[in-house]
Amino acid sequence: QVQLMESGGGTVQAGGSLRLSCSASGSVFSINTMGWFRQAPGKERELVATRDNSGFTTFGDSMRGRFFISKDNDLQMTNLEPEDTAMYYCAACHRNWCPGIASFESWGQGTQVTVSS
Repeated sequence: QVQLMESGGGTVQAGGSLRLSCSASGSVFSINTMGWFRQAPGKERELVATRDNSGFTTFGDSMRGRFFISKDNDLQMTNLEPEDTAMYYCAACHRNWCPGIASFESWGQGTQVTVSS
């Protein structure tokens, strides 16, 4: 079992930046890929960014070039837009291959990010 806890959310003006962190405890050795996902009210949960143990990263289309995921799995968000307002979740995949959201079995409680216009 892995326990995840996000921190760093808050309210920021459009064009600003935020950095989210995810602390992991428990059987962290079993994690293959860490990821960030987000969910806005009335919308489905969507990919923000992932990073696997080899350092390979993926990003959601609207995040590419604005969001970055560090080797410590912190999520650096720049040039934020009101459309980025959502609950952001840290997640872990323990499988050998983690192609989508359904692959991620461990989830944090989420941290709210609000971007004002």
